[in-house]
Amino acid sequence: MERIDPQQISDALLNSAGWARIGLTAPVQRIREQAAKELALTICEMLDPSRVPDRNQLALPL
Repeated sequence: MERIDPQQISDALLNSAGWARIGLTAPVQRIREQAAKELALTICEMLDPSRVPDRNQLALPL
């Protein structure tokens, strides 16, 4: 397993959606959870773009 570069995580957080960064401090738990999920997806995508599918992509049967 390769070591994760803290600079990559920092870049991902800074390039993530502003609402998600602010949403972590929201008083409503549901918003905090949505924000955390969005940040996690952004970090995963920055670390390995080929693994995270686009949320807007329709799953079509083959």
